[in-house]
Amino acid sequence: MMSSAPPPEPPAGAGDDDMESLPLAAVSDYASVASTFDPLLSSASAVSPRSPPARATAFTLSPTSSSSFVDPPSYADATGAGVGSSSPRSASSPSSASPRSARAAASEYALLAVSDPETEAEPAATSLVPGSAPTYVSYLVTSVRRGDPAQRRYAVRRRFRDFVTLADRLAEAFRGHFVPPRPDKNTVESQVMQKDEFVAQRRAALERYLWRLAEHPAIGPSDELRVFLQTEGKMPLPGSTDVASRMLDGAARLPRQLIAGEEVVAAPQDVVQPAKGGRDLLRIFKELKQSVVTDWGGVKPPLVEEDREFLEKKVKLQEWEQQLTGASQQAEALVKAQQDMGETMGALGLAFVRLTKFETEEAMYDSQRIRAADSRRVATAAVKASRACRDLNAQTVKYLDTLHEHLSIMLSVHTAFSDRASALLTVQTLMSDLASLQSRIEKLEAASSKIFGGDRARIRRVEELRETIRATEDAKFCALREYERIKENNRSELQRLDRERKEDFLAMLKGFVVSQAAYAEKIVDGWETVAEETSGYARGSDNAILGS
Repeated sequence: MMSSAPPPEPPAGAGDDDMESLPLAAVSDYASVASTFDPLLSSASAVSPRSPPARATAFTLSPTSSSSFVDPPSYADATGAGVGSSSPRSASSPSSASPRSARAAASEYALLAVSDPETEAEPAATSLVPGSAPTYVSYLVTSVRRGDPAQRRYAVRRRFRDFVTLADRLAEAFRGHFVPPRPDKNTVESQVMQKDEFVAQRRAALERYLWRLAEHPAIGPSDELRVFLQTEGKMPLPGSTDVASRMLDGAARLPRQLIAGEEVVAAPQDVVQPAKGGRDLLRIFKELKQSVVTDWGGVKPPLVEEDREFLEKKVKLQEWEQQLTGASQQAEALVKAQQDMGETMGALGLAFVRLTKFETEEAMYDSQRIRAADSRRVATAAVKASRACRDLNAQTVKYLDTLHEHLSIMLSVHTAFSDRASALLTVQTLMSDLASLQSRIEKLEAASSKIFGGDRARIRRVEELRETIRATEDAKFCALREYERIKENNRSELQRLDRERKEDFLAMLKGFVVSQAAYAEKIVDGWETVAEETSGYARGSDNAILGS
């Protein structure tokens, strides 16, 4: 890990005068004067008449990389204690690559970056008020494919709407897969937060989203992602993902479908997509009727979910999500408590700074000056402990964020299971339609047989229904194949989730425990230093009491 630059050394003789010159009237909290303390803290031990030999006091954590794919630190790295640290437990096992780093390294892309946000104006045609064109923020999306011998760097500008289009395309193309959820629009936050802060958070979220897509074994090498990353220009909405056009098309087709009756059969290319898209409103009504009959009418459908292993796994995942939610809430509480601890410790350090200033100004005896020096040591240790709490909190957020990330994955799991249920409902509806058509043919044939020579109209109608049955059989075959494909996708994704969950949680626990232990030791070392530095004052007091 990169080490942070040490604080500047104070000038020779810095000490009491520096402490007295602190702008205490302007002090409102620890954060506002932390930078003022840096040179004072580094020289605090030189002020005391009883300073022991210098000890290691490297409390601050080196800045973490802006990438989300950093390796867990070793014990020494977690506290910035480099080679030669005096701590007996500083040397630990070398850091191993995190699971996320390994998955990113195995992805199709060596580089994915979202940067350079720019505010652009919407085309004039989209503005309802002349001269007041709305604006949006676009981002520069940079990518480099890992297997490209030329290492070409692609750079395209994308707005948030393009990411929404990408997510819609992936949802259609990868039904049954655990497609990473895209960042939310966060309209409320965009109105509450400062614009620069909101844009920075969205930029980071979009970059993490692209990396998650690249890490996915099916989505990473897909054409959908490649086109998004490499094709310049606006991302067009295909007809299958344009919700407005689907609804209008479906509303226009509905009267003709109602007149034709049950002979209207969904095309094979349509049954492999969910009915809720809106293009075929009659199909939506049919599947809704099938769902009501199955769920509320107590009628057993012609095809049911018989994969017991999947059903058991689904129940366990629901229980896992509940436990994960509780752990995530406690992680947030821990982060808040550590933040409060750091701020409180910093405030304590400031209080002792004020006390030191008062003792120094009012000192008439050597004992008062010694007491002032001891107060300064406590102030130094408290501020350093506050810094350690702050840096420890950053490490806590870094590792326990795995809980939040896997909680967001559960959204993808629910979507994939919904794809499976939707595909099963489509098959059930088509099978019910086939049974209904066959029943109508039997009734027509029975009625026609009662007429001498047959009823030509009924016979012609039977032939039409048989043709409808053949088309429905083709649609059922495609729907059943899509259902089986989604089932296989669910199976492989559940195996991948189990594997990655084990890897991620082991890395999380290791990183969390190592950082907690390392920073706890550094804080203890700081207070032990103060205890040794002030032990002479205690011995002097005991000798004075014995002499009297």
